[in-house]
Formats: sequence, C-alpha cells, structure tokens
Amino acid sequence: MYAEDDQAFDLWKKIAGLPEDRIIRIPTSDNFWAMGPTGPCGPCSEIFYDHGEHIEGGPPGSPEEDGDRFTEIWNLVFMQYEQISEEQRVDLPKPSIDTGMGLERIAAVLQGKHDNYDIDLMRSLIEASAEASGQSADADHAVSHRVIADHLRSVSFLIADGVLPSNEGRGYVLRRIMRRAMRHAHMMGCKDPVLWRLVPELVAQMSQAFPELGRAEPLITETLKLEETRFKQTLERGLRLLEEEIENISEGNSLSGDVAFRLYDTYGFPLDLTQDALRNRGIDVDTDGFDVAMERQREEARKAWAGSGDAATDALWFEVRERVGATEFLGYETDTAEARVAAMVMDGSEVESAPDGADAVIVVNQTPFYGESGGQMGDSGVMFTAEGTEVIVTDTQKHLGDVHAHKGSVKGGTLNVGDVVELRVNAERRQRLRSNHSATHLMHAALRRTLGDHVIQKGSLVAPDRLRFDFAHPKAVDESELQAIESDVNANIRCNATVGTVLMSPDEAVENGALALFGEKYGDEVRVVRMGGDEGAPNSVELCGGTHVDRAGDIGFFKIIGEGAVAAGVRRVEALTGLAAADYVRAEEQALREVAAVLKASPSDLPERVRGLIEDRKRLEQELADARRKLATGGTEAGPEAKDVAGIRYIGQRVDGASAKDLKAMVDDLKQSGEGIYAIVAVNEGKASLVVGVTGTLEANFDAVELVKSGAQAVGGKGGGGRSDMAQAGGPDGSKADEALSAIEEAISSRAAA
Repeated sequence: MYAEDDQAFDLWKKIAGLPEDRIIRIPTSDNFWAMGPTGPCGPCSEIFYDHGEHIEGGPPGSPEEDGDRFTEIWNLVFMQYEQISEEQRVDLPKPSIDTGMGLERIAAVLQGKHDNYDIDLMRSLIEASAEASGQSADADHAVSHRVIADHLRSVSFLIADGVLPSNEGRGYVLRRIMRRAMRHAHMMGCKDPVLWRLVPELVAQMSQAFPELGRAEPLITETLKLEETRFKQTLERGLRLLEEEIENISEGNSLSGDVAFRLYDTYGFPLDLTQDALRNRGIDVDTDGFDVAMERQREEARKAWAGSGDAATDALWFEVRERVGATEFLGYETDTAEARVAAMVMDGSEVESAPDGADAVIVVNQTPFYGESGGQMGDSGVMFTAEGTEVIVTDTQKHLGDVHAHKGSVKGGTLNVGDVVELRVNAERRQRLRSNHSATHLMHAALRRTLGDHVIQKGSLVAPDRLRFDFAHPKAVDESELQAIESDVNANIRCNATVGTVLMSPDEAVENGALALFGEKYGDEVRVVRMGGDEGAPNSVELCGGTHVDRAGDIGFFKIIGEGAVAAGVRRVEALTGLAAADYVRAEEQALREVAAVLKASPSDLPERVRGLIEDRKRLEQELADARRKLATGGTEAGPEAKDVAGIRYIGQRVDGASAKDLKAMVDDLKQSGEGIYAIVAVNEGKASLVVGVTGTLEANFDAVELVKSGAQAVGGKGGGGRSDMAQAGGPDGSKADEALSAIEEAISSRAAA
C-alpha cells in the first residue's frame, strides 16, 4: 500500500485482521495512481498472493521483489483527490474506489498454479495449438502458443460482437491482433492456416458462459480461415523483403523507417509487427523515420482530397446548425406540412434568396421529408409558397444527424429565407420506400432464423425500386436457404400484422429484445419498430429511425433476386417488393415461356431439355477438338511430315478454326511422336494463336518461350509466355500464320548454329 495512507493501513488491519507485518508500506509513486498531471487520483492498495517458499523472490518493497514468489492479483485505487496542479491537490466531493483484479490470476490461485497460462482455460487452448501446429507446448515455441491462445480469445469475441477485419477503425485493430497471432503460427513452421482449427476448443471452454460464441462459431471459423490464408501470402512476401533489408544490418542498429513504412503500406505489416519480428535479432526500427513517411503519405492524400469540398461543407453545416437549430421531423405522422425557410445554400455558400431557375439546398424549421440515413434514401417531392414560387425537391440529405437539407430547383419566382412554404412528399415514392424498409426488417429476422443468430447487419440500401441487405455470414446462402427466407418474409406479409413503434431508452429497447447495430450511436431515446408475428410475440424488433408501413400486408409481395459476396465474411441479398416484385416474376415467367416455345417443350420439362442440350454440346465440342488434333498431327499413325532443321526434327502446322485452348493438347500429341520441336498456329476470326513445344533433351539448348516470341512477331504480336518446354503467344494478323511458322524455323536454325 502507499506509504502515507494511514487510513488504508488501519482499515486493512481492522477489516482483514492482518498482522502489521503483512501490510507493507511502499514509499514510491507506483502506489499512488493518477490519470495524468491533473485530474482524479489517489493511493493504491495492491493485494499479493504468496506462492510459497519453493519459489524464488521476496515481498513487495524488498530487494528480492522481482522474483516470482509474490504475485499481484488485485489492485484498489482509492480515488479521493483531484490534482489541480503540481503543487495543489484537493479532496474529491464524491470519492470512490476503482477496483481491478485479474480473472486469470484468481483462477491460478484457486487452481494451485503459479503461471496464469497453466490454468485450465488457457492450457486447453495452448495444447490445442500444440496439436494443430505439431510443436511442443512447453519447448522452444511456448511463447508462440501463449500468444495464439490469448489472441484467439480476443479476436473470437470481437467477431462474435460483429467486428470484421478491415483497414480502418475497430476492424483494423482486429486485423492487427489476428496477424500477430498468425505470425507466431508462421514462426512455428505452420504451412496451412491454424487458428481456425482452434475455435471448437475455445467454444467448448467458454460458450456456456458466453453463448454468443457458440452462435457465431461458423462466422469466427470462416473469418479466421480466410484472413490467415490471405495473410500467409502477404507475410511471406513481406518477410522476404525484410530479410533482404536486414542482411547488412548488425545487432544493435536500426531498420530504416522508410523500409518499415513500405512494409506497412505495401504488405500490410503494422509497425509493431515489424518490431516484433526484429526484436529477437536485437534490431530496432527507426520509428521517427516511419512517422515521417506516414505523415508524408497523409499530406499527399490531403492534397489529392483537397477540392472535394467536404471539409468546407462540414464547417458550413456546423454554422447553420448553430444558428437555426435542428430540423423537426414530422414524417412519421404526415406527408405534408407547413414550415418556414431557415437557411439556404447555393454553390457551397449561404444565401438569403434563390432566384427562378436556381439549384439550392433549403433548410426549414420542420419537415415531413425524410433525410437519407440508416440505408433509407431521402424523400423527394415539392415545396411552394403562397405567392406561387415552387421548389422541385429531388433529394433530402441529413447533416450532423438532425439538419434536413432539401435539394431542389426553384421555379416560378424567388425563394427567400423567412418565406413560409408548404411541403408535400412524393407519396407514391415514400410508400415504396416504406415497403422496402419494412421488408429489410422482416428479412433480417428471417435470415437469423434460417442461418443462425450470428447474422448481423453490415449495411443496407432502401431505395424506392429495390432493397439490398448486407450481413455477416461465412459462406454463400444456398438456394434452399434463400427459398426458406423468402417464404418466411411472405408468410409475415400475409399475416398483415400491425407495424408498431415505441420510444424508449436504448437499454430498455435491448432488454425488450430489440436488435441494435454494433458500433451505432444512439441517443437517450430511441425508436423501436416491431412488426410481423402476432401482437404478443412480434417477428422483428429493431431500433430504427426510418419510415415504415402501417401493416405488414402493405408490403404486398417479397422476392429475392440475388445473393453474393461483398467482402470476406459478408454476404449481400438483393430483393424487390410490391409491384416491382410482381413485375420481376412476370418478366421471368415470360422469358421461361419464350424459351419453352423455342425448344418446343413445356416449362416444367425445360431443366431436363437444357441439361440434354448442354451434354450434346460438350460431346460435339470434344469431337471437334479431337478432329482438329488429328488434323494437326496429320490424321495418320505417321503424323505430319517433319523437317530436318540444322539436325533438329521440326514440325510446323497451321490449323484454321481451332481455338487457342486446344493448341497445347495438339502439341502434346505431336511430342509423343518423338524427339523434336513442334509448332502449331491456329487462325480464328483473323487472329493468330501460336504454341511451341520442345521435348526434354532439347530444352538445354532451345527455349519454347523464345521460339514462340519469334513467331508472334510475324503475326504482329508482342512477347509470349509459358515454360521452356511449352509456350504460347498470339497476334492480330492471322494472314501471316505461315510466316510465323517460318520465323520459328529460322529461330531454331540460328540457335542451332550458335
């Protein structure tokens, strides 16, 4: 405890019943906590556990305190002062205790372990890591196993909470933690991804206390596997560069900051990962140089960004918000309202009036127009004055969270700040937006029921003509799952349940089962939208500020039209509702009927007929390829006529109509006829494709890549690629096919003479 804290000394002696020799006063700043030069502060009491005389070390404050016998398991900060300045400290009006103890340390004490990593939870993960990597848990790689076990827990909980690896924000923090663990797996010689294989052990150990781990297990597993597969490629390239750079750096010296930044910028190596990789070699990193390179890149980025107007626009809207206040939104109850023009912006500057024909952004004190947010597009419509001035509103944006900015064109007069206007939302467009937004809620609930509770919204678009929904899921959603999701949503639409909203605090909303988006900022009061199911057990409960239908049946009909990947571990479903969905189905049916008419089959027979046609085409293509190969090889056992070119057997063949992909097989067939060099040129639609093959014993003197380049030049091509025994090229001038074969022949002759 802090040496001068007599009150704590007396209380420990009285409450804990400890003898005075067990309460140690330490006269250092280590036992007086402060958040900085100023602010709340207070003395500490640290609780240590004695592991026994068989462990070296002495109690805190003794010369042997650095030993391992006494381990701190708890720390109490008595927050009772405020540091005003270096010389002045005053009592806090409401003192408190900031208490912190390590779960693993307490577990180690209870389990009779001296090392936190020997407790049952950590040990099971370490042994799983040892088994997966094939490296002993307690030998040279013990530290790597500990890093992997510890970081596996961190990343798994982050992913379960909806965080996915990215290059910014919390996703970047997650990626850095993952990559440090993955580098340790690499250090142990693991050739394949390892971390994902440890997830079942973690779930088995911790999912009873944290059920979200079990629900998110597929997402965690797939995310780790994908990320480690990609990182291994990046790591290998980056480590090669690092090895090249440190060849001439001796122990005690530093790696250039520019090189460290290049590793970060090009290969995704965070600075701490580079430092970690060099620490065991006794090599530092020039962090100042790294910071200079980072700032240089930021400055270049700022220059490239300058002129976008974003910064100026933000400052402008802050000024508007400060002066005129927030816009009151009336759109939940009405599509029309009367308001007063509070501010106008033209060409990035505030104006007092907008003339006839001008494009302006108009702020009013209250509006029924929804400003784009939460994935829902902004409303359009019209506003007009009693004097006949009209504004055709094409979009509504929301700035700083509560300033609704109406973008529009002024018609029939001048609009002035202070004018009273009537606002009318485009009701038909608004209804389509409502339908699509409500459908996303029903689909979100259906996705979670069908795929699992790990499904978390990662983004959405609610447009008047369509909707899309991005969500966390580790693999493609198959056709049967999509059908189940679609049927689920349509079943709730047919139930025609009331869509209800209620205002409550965020905590109350979550307690009542509302889904909140991880990372979203919510105010003191939130809007909870409940829909589907029955009144007692709604199908969907979410926090949402958007506009919605009054009853689920107003959506009409829901149709999924697409599913695909957006990023690692993130899928996207696109869908239509109402008349748009019906029109889509009608168009699909019409296309189906037209195909059936062409094939003279009923729609129900089409799958089998199409499969048959595909098989027939494959068979015919194979037969055609075989015929072309026979043509290329002369169509006889003896094959095409060979030439003697400087003592080398050479066959050059032209095949009109053959595809480029068939040429290699043709050359392979020719190579079976014996030692030699073989070339085939195919002419298709005026273009030439060339392949050259060289048999094994001739590879020492002849390179197929160089030979095919000679032929490519004759047909107007550049370069060529492949291996020394087989190479391919092409060119735009198929009329020079024979010249290409002659050029290859000349190249063989020249090389043989050399």
